Amino acid sequence: MTMLSVEGLAVSRGGLPVLEGLDFAVEAGHALVIRGPNGVGKTTLLRTLAGLQPALAGSISIPPESMAYAAHSDGLKSTLSVRENLTFWASVYATHEIEPALERMNLRGLADRAAMSLSAGQKRRLGLARLLVTGRPVWVLDEPTVSLDTASVALFADAVRTHLAGGGTALIATHIDLGLEEARVLDLTPFKAKPPEEGGLKGAFDEAFL
Repeated sequence: MTMLSVEGLAVSRGGLPVLEGLDFAVEAGHALVIRGPNGVGKTTLLRTLAGLQPALAGSISIPPESMAYAAHSDGLKSTLSVRENLTFWASVYATHEIEPALERMNLRGLADRAAMSLSAGQKRRLGLARLLVTGRPVWVLDEPTVSLDTASVALFADAVRTHLAGGGTALIATHIDLGLEEARVLDLTPFKAKPPEEGGLKGAFDEAFL
């Protein structure tokens, strides 16, 4: 079953085209790893897929209410504890179950600590644990392993494997090899937008970047 597909997709940053001609699909139980040099448009692509900015051209097909997006920000409430943060997000997504997320991301011993007192790596683990309480089948992740040590990267990779084994899907922008046999790699370099004078798309005003 196809969980996410794009056809003829073009995306822009600050009103300027950065990627064009993207066609891909991701099936249930599989992952797509997004690669490319800094500035090629990885974050812009993921923001567009997540509906945070409009596409310049093309189409995106995804079942309604199926995506969970994790950006560079961990999205934590600093004065709440680890447990309270996860409880909040579980209530937002009406899943109400946080214990598996605490266990899988090795947060049980930190459950009563305020988020503001966590290290950068611990905050990242908590931010990623939010994915586990969403109940959403499609994970879209932008550099999820930033600030994680080797052990925590392994925890995250295992969480992704479990998600895929349960029929989920993941799109991950990362330069780290997560060892996911279920993943294929998409290098964005060949899809860099051409200037309009060379036949590329013209830009469009993008208020998301104001």
